[in-house]
Amino acid sequence: MKTVSTIFGILAVLLSDVMCAVIAFNYCNLVWAGKYAGSGAPAYAAFFYAIPFGVGIAVCAVLAVTFKRKAAQAQKRDRI
Repeated sequence: MKTVSTIFGILAVLLSDVMCAVIAFNYCNLVWAGKYAGSGAPAYAAFFYAIPFGVGIAVCAVLAVTFKRKAAQAQKRDRI
């Protein structure tokens, strides 16, 4: 259980890093498209990508905490 908790914790951190990269790239792309390519989409639309990433990060964090608690309870039971 502790290994699974660690995996979900690392996955949450990786998702947050990827989220930052994706949003930054898309924001810059939309700013460029607005200035030079005549795009009609506003640059703040890139921040909508944060919604699914945020849900994924929250799920991974909750699973990491849940598995960590279960591992601690199992370790406590094994001592008795």
